[in-house]
Amino acid sequence: MIHLKTEEQIAGIRKACHLTADMFNELIPKIHAGMTTYEVDKLFEKYITSHGGTPAWWHEDYPGSVCISINDEVIHGLPSKKRVIKDGDLVSLDVGIDLDGYISDTTHSVLIGNVPKKVRELQKVTVECLKAGIAACKVGNRISDIANAVYEIADKHGYGVVYDYCGHGVGLEVHEDPSVPNCPFRGANPRIKEGMVLAIEPMINLGTADVDVLDDGWTVVTADGATSCHEEHTVAVFKDHTEVLTDLNYNGKSVLPPELTA
Repeated sequence: MIHLKTEEQIAGIRKACHLTADMFNELIPKIHAGMTTYEVDKLFEKYITSHGGTPAWWHEDYPGSVCISINDEVIHGLPSKKRVIKDGDLVSLDVGIDLDGYISDTTHSVLIGNVPKKVRELQKVTVECLKAGIAACKVGNRISDIANAVYEIADKHGYGVVYDYCGHGVGLEVHEDPSVPNCPFRGANPRIKEGMVLAIEPMINLGTADVDVLDDGWTVVTADGATSCHEEHTVAVFKDHTEVLTDLNYNGKSVLPPELTA
């Protein structure tokens, strides 16, 4: 069942989302080569808990406060004291905050040092996909309009669009209806309505769209070992516009360059 949020509920979700944006703006500049993913996870955990929140992934029994996926890891990468971030890595940081019962969800991919040109281009295109998906998310359209907008851009560049995982409703729980795919699909295709709060999250691969899950039961990787990029925003649908609740530049203080700000 799709939960249409009230103005009061959206206000609470917005507060959680703005805290998430503030966190990224403070912590993205601190991510560097030589850090372990465990250290990154603890940075985010400390920020969240010190600001009165709880890592949302704890509700899902995820063993960390942030999903840290590097290079060929698509989503759900586990923090580890043995996994060291290296120069040239693409590091996707997927975080949600539960603040007073309201939940945010957003992902940004960070480029570390001397990243290959093809990976930088992948990130730019993934952000373009996210922007297109958000632009298609408006009252009267359908979920398929979001999916098609994302897919058309990625496919035009020859990239693989992950189909096994997708976006979703969010705000009162970590994962809510409806599912929000990133490529053409069959099945339920609800119309977008005022009050929907959605996590739109393109997962775009340099190579095949196929993915595998590692033996840890969490980490999803590209089937061919090619790099993947993941970008995500939580958005709220109003009668006459759609608001990007997790916009890093909501207060004019984004640390991301304009071309990477969706």
